[in-house]
Amino acid sequence: MSAVTDAVRVAPSANPVGQSFRDSMVVAKRNLIRMSRIPEMIIYGLIQPIMFVVLFTYVFGGSMQIGGSTSATDYKNFLMAGIFAQTVTFATASSGAGIADDMHKGLIDRFRSLPMARGAVLTGRTLADSVQTALTLIVLAVVAVLVGWRVGSNGDTNAGKVVGAFALLLLLGYAFTWIGALIGMSVSTPEAATSSGLIWLFPVTFISNAFVDTSHMTPWLRHVADWNPFSATVQACRELFGNPGVSPSDAWPMQHPVWASLIWSVAIILVFRTLAVRKYRRADG
Repeated sequence: MSAVTDAVRVAPSANPVGQSFRDSMVVAKRNLIRMSRIPEMIIYGLIQPIMFVVLFTYVFGGSMQIGGSTSATDYKNFLMAGIFAQTVTFATASSGAGIADDMHKGLIDRFRSLPMARGAVLTGRTLADSVQTALTLIVLAVVAVLVGWRVGSNGDTNAGKVVGAFALLLLLGYAFTWIGALIGMSVSTPEAATSSGLIWLFPVTFISNAFVDTSHMTPWLRHVADWNPFSATVQACRELFGNPGVSPSDAWPMQHPVWASLIWSVAIILVFRTLAVRKYRRADG
């Protein structure tokens, strides 16, 4: 009986990749169940992006110049890719706050006492946050259609390209949740995680092509915006949605936005997942 028990105990370690995947799915399921039991988390997460859609569309839409046009319809089609991208990146703050809250309550310490893959706790959390982000995007897309957004308004597109655009958005959101995970592991309270998460998100999202034509920026600021990972995903989505809006600059990310978006997102995941898991392990020690 002892031999059988020992065999069962060592079996998971025989395939560390499989064990990490299973443990991550368990943690992700735990977080999804928790979210479903606190529906106000999802509801409040939807209110902010919907407010941005309404405010930018009806308050600023008539005064923005897109390709020399001040048409509110043109601005709606230009704007929505930026709103979608902003929504998935702002999930970073809630991800960091959630991990910081688990740290503050001692839940992470309990996970550490279990025979599970060290990166599974953070991976499961980021995957669960990505599911919530996907649900938010679906609702936001419906709202965008209701206020007048249409795909293919200024270019050719199809269902495959539209799906690809949303996939790029989710990949960017998942990449940024790893930044949130690192922040959540580095601060002592959920409030600090939320504040520190938003401090850097605002310049990233606003020094970009999300809400305005970057040709109106000073040269050095436009250069920063053109090489912003956020801008690459926004421009890629506009092209895939068939709403390019304005001619992009000569910067490589703006000329090849789909590839730039993929490269930036994968690089962010690799770098910040490594740093977050390393910090988790050091805290374990």
